[in-house]
Amino acid sequence: MHRRITGKLVIATHNPGKLAEMRELLAPYGVEAVSAAELDLAEPEETGGSFRANARIKAVAAAKATGLPAFADDSGLAVDALDGAPGIYSARWAGPDKDFRAAMTQIERLLQEHGATTPDRRRARFVSALCVAWPDDHVEEVEATAEGTLVWPPRGHAGFGYDPAFQPDGHHRTFGEMTSIEKHGLPPLGLGLSHRARAFVKLAELCLEAR
Repeated sequence: MHRRITGKLVIATHNPGKLAEMRELLAPYGVEAVSAAELDLAEPEETGGSFRANARIKAVAAAKATGLPAFADDSGLAVDALDGAPGIYSARWAGPDKDFRAAMTQIERLLQEHGATTPDRRRARFVSALCVAWPDDHVEEVEATAEGTLVWPPRGHAGFGYDPAFQPDGHHRTFGEMTSIEKHGLPPLGLGLSHRARAFVKLAELCLEAR
């Protein structure tokens, strides 16, 4: 049986971009959210072989450390021409300095080496796995994707990570050129385009009630 989120929730992330998006998504539900970074929680080692496994590792660790329900996202970019890379290693490709411009440049170099110069050869998707874990080991898990094409050079300064290089299907602007409401705002204000927004809609159906 699915479990509803009530009271205080830990957002198990140290990524300010993810934290901002998660707080915006949770706002209509009146959930009080505090981040793992604000609680000085250690970041667990992400040893899972999938987005879903790593989201669970983060959520379970935060729930056990705080005694509160914890909400975690594991997400990344999967490029068809690169056999799904960088995938679960998307953040690691940016290095310890979180230099996503360098990571995007590396992806572009590899695409050129693979002869992936036309839009049909530059297909990619963002993947988001969300997990809510409770201290008693109950978990709720969902996953969603946003399909699109990689562009070069990157465009826009909004969003974070690989957003400036990703143009979602049906649109002429990258995530980096969209406002936060356009990218992950839910109807009626936004289109719920992002992978994280789409996964959140699934999670909300299971675990949340609007105020």
